[in-house]
Amino acid sequence: PGGHYRPPHCFARYKSAILVAYRNQEKYLRHLLYYIHPFLQRQQLSYTIYLIQQVGTDSFNRAKLLNVGVREAMKDEEWDCLVLHDVDMVPENDYNLYICDEYYPKHMASAMDKFQYTLPYKSFFGGVSALTPEHYMKMNGFPNTYWGDGGENDDIATRIHLAGMKIVRTSPHLGRYRVMDYNEETEMPEPWRRPPSRHNTRKTWKADGMNTLQFRLLSRTKHPLYTKITVD
Repeated sequence: PGGHYRPPHCFARYKSAILVAYRNQEKYLRHLLYYIHPFLQRQQLSYTIYLIQQVGTDSFNRAKLLNVGVREAMKDEEWDCLVLHDVDMVPENDYNLYICDEYYPKHMASAMDKFQYTLPYKSFFGGVSALTPEHYMKMNGFPNTYWGDGGENDDIATRIHLAGMKIVRTSPHLGRYRVMDYNEETEMPEPWRRPPSRHNTRKTWKADGMNTLQFRLLSRTKHPLYTKITVD
């Protein structure tokens, strides 16, 4: 229960927490869960899938939800790897291993179908990425101040470099993802907005992240295919 799995006949070499920030995307979620459980089990990982759900009417804040997910997941287990996963993306290649690089944050979605299986730009870090808890804390997690869609990825890439690390990428023939598209039921993506005084990542990264994370935990429930963490 709770979306947790351990291989029954062997000792798993890696323990990965799969963290999915979520709001009102039921179709995507069903699709992802249908594919991802057998995919991860074929890799013989020990893993748990965490769904971090935002309620209320504020703009979606993916980066902050992932911070919440990391904090809550680390209460359950000493995870080797934190895999930050968009709900609308499905891996195409079984050899794309959901484990971390020992030294640096790993960008896994290096070839997405909606970008013709290439990177949209050089510093792109969106979609699916894998960081050890040490990497995550070293860069002070993700920013809490991005409301709306997408702007946080550039901030995260900058943080990685400011924290003295670099991005490694899964090779494109392995890091292939299909991006699901059910336009009729998703919210319109909002234009990106962020408090203007915090735009300079170089100045703000140490004061906006895991060390300033505040949230109200509304519930934490175990469902058959995932553990759901609801915050406002």
